[in-house]
Amino acid sequence: MTLRHIALFRWQDGVDDAQIAEVERLLGALPAAVPELRSYSFGRDAGVSEGAFDFAVVADVDDEAGFVAYRDHPDHQAALAVIRPLLADRAAIQYPLPG
Repeated sequence: MTLRHIALFRWQDGVDDAQIAEVERLLGALPAAVPELRSYSFGRDAGVSEGAFDFAVVADVDDEAGFVAYRDHPDHQAALAVIRPLLADRAAIQYPLPG
């Protein structure tokens, strides 16, 4: 089984490009630091639909244990410490991929 985690962020008013770039730097380091990650991507909204969130993270792991290892990894927690104060809203889901 592969478990997919998707997190969506809506930034607070006033969050600037430098702050988002720091988030991207921190998230970009996670695949090398967290061996449980099988696939990892993130990015800013492309702006092609109204009402969208500002930023998304998609992480694939083998199973629930892999998700917990990713979630609790110190480097991920350090990234979240930077991200949380910037958030106006967040949504997340984890679901098994078929096959």
